[in-house]
Amino acid sequence: MTTSSIGAGTAKGSEQGLREGGGRGWSLASALIAALVLAPVAAVVWMAANPTGNIWPQLMSTVMPRYFANTVILTLGTGALAAAMGAGAAWLVCMYHFPGRRWLQWLLLLPLAVPAYIGAYALADFLDYSGPVQTALRGWFGWESARDYWFPRIRSIEAAIVVLGAALYPYVYLLTRAALNEQSGSAYEVARALGTGPWALFRRVGLPLARPAIVAGSAIAMMEAVADYGVVSYFGVQTLNTGIFTTWLERRNAGGAAQIACVILAIVIILGLWERLGRRRARYHQSARQPRPITPQRLRGVAAWAATAACLFPFLLGFVLPVGVILTYAVAYPQGWVTPGLARAAWNTVSLGGVAALLTVGLAMVMVYGVRLSGRRLPRLLLPVTTVGYAAPGAVLAVGILIPMAALDHRFADAVLSLTGTDPGLLITGTGAAIVLAYIVRFFAIGQGAIDAAFTRVPPSLPMAARSLGRNHAGVLRDVFLPLMRGSVGAALLLVFVDCVKELPATLLLRPFNFETLATRTHERASLEDLGNAAPAGLLVMMVGILAVILLARTNLGLQKPGRHAIAETAPA
Repeated sequence: MTTSSIGAGTAKGSEQGLREGGGRGWSLASALIAALVLAPVAAVVWMAANPTGNIWPQLMSTVMPRYFANTVILTLGTGALAAAMGAGAAWLVCMYHFPGRRWLQWLLLLPLAVPAYIGAYALADFLDYSGPVQTALRGWFGWESARDYWFPRIRSIEAAIVVLGAALYPYVYLLTRAALNEQSGSAYEVARALGTGPWALFRRVGLPLARPAIVAGSAIAMMEAVADYGVVSYFGVQTLNTGIFTTWLERRNAGGAAQIACVILAIVIILGLWERLGRRRARYHQSARQPRPITPQRLRGVAAWAATAACLFPFLLGFVLPVGVILTYAVAYPQGWVTPGLARAAWNTVSLGGVAALLTVGLAMVMVYGVRLSGRRLPRLLLPVTTVGYAAPGAVLAVGILIPMAALDHRFADAVLSLTGTDPGLLITGTGAAIVLAYIVRFFAIGQGAIDAAFTRVPPSLPMAARSLGRNHAGVLRDVFLPLMRGSVGAALLLVFVDCVKELPATLLLRPFNFETLATRTHERASLEDLGNAAPAGLLVMMVGILAVILLARTNLGLQKPGRHAIAETAPA
């Protein structure tokens, strides 16, 4: 028997020993958590199949083709732009030395800190008729009105593609950079020795080796584009996501909104399968057992500065421009920091995000631990399925949460009224509980992925020793796993909290009356062209996002959010 088979047998025996002595309660808890996470998506499918008023034929004959066409154009355009910027920057950073490379390899991550809708507000303000660019052009050339010159239309689907591509290219950059760094430098040295030039080297060697990572990153960016609401609503682009808002809030037809949501789910599932296919193929492009690291070639002269400019452009567009515009308004209009509601919006954001992060990571820990204790096939199959919540856009989850929850709330209120004669009102949908539930379902994949990876790093002998000393399953979790997983748990809490702070569509649809978070306040003020009052909230959102990017850069904790952002750990970049 080989050493590896002995080790595998020991690990299997340790895991089996850990399950002895009970664990049914933990297994049952994990099944209930899985049901909680999957319920909103199941509710959307059920409502779409059983609408109270079927307006699907009307949608198909009127607005649905436009919604679908715009969504496809936006998705494909965003994926192509993100792939070009992300893969190009990763190739330059990995293969060449040029001025600023040391800083740019980390600065290229910073657009992850900026929500795409803030990038939309900044781009529109910068390039609109009254913005500094067109104002300067009119001053330089003596133009008096818009009739005297041509300028690209800013509030358009093309501008939305630019904003989303600039905000989402870091996903392609991260995955492509990791894939290139894992390859042996021998193939590139041989190609250079045979006379292959820089462009041919990328096209014939680099691109085939990095293609699975580029596909995976592009699919993630495309799924984010499908889920976007803030950018498309601000630019007036009618997509499937805006169609949910229109059909539900304006036409008062939840069934029609659910049917549109199912179309979005179908697109996301297709993109998710494409992303997973790309990841599965990545294993066939790993380097040799002892790969020779890539030796970056030093660029000189014009080529060196061209590489710097090529890497600097996406960073300027995705980070410097939105931060610069929002910071300028925040400084120029200091009264925005003391306007009524900002402190309350900040408190709502922190409290909802904090509660949701604690519950998400806590439930993920219970579920992962319960699945490990169970050893049965069904719980193990449910574990990856629970990541579907992150694949579903916020607007889709809002439909699946609010309608069933409101019906349940009304029935409970009617029962209390009939028994006590007192109307308690809406106890769940009239509070932030629905938002917290949406956050849990939406970002459960983050907590689950981080906690599952942390569990696998704990040697099985440690919990077995604790069990032999009389600890029960809760004691093993408390005294063995938690101290060893503290860093991963902290990172998961921060990352879930940051995503909760930036979440817009689910919060817009589920919030109670006159309830604001930093994201909704930024969106509403910017939609009214009041960037002076939108800037403080937007700046606070970006500051929270920067904390997460710093964590990402310092620990190399790449998130492979299953089905969308790929949550798990990447190899050190």
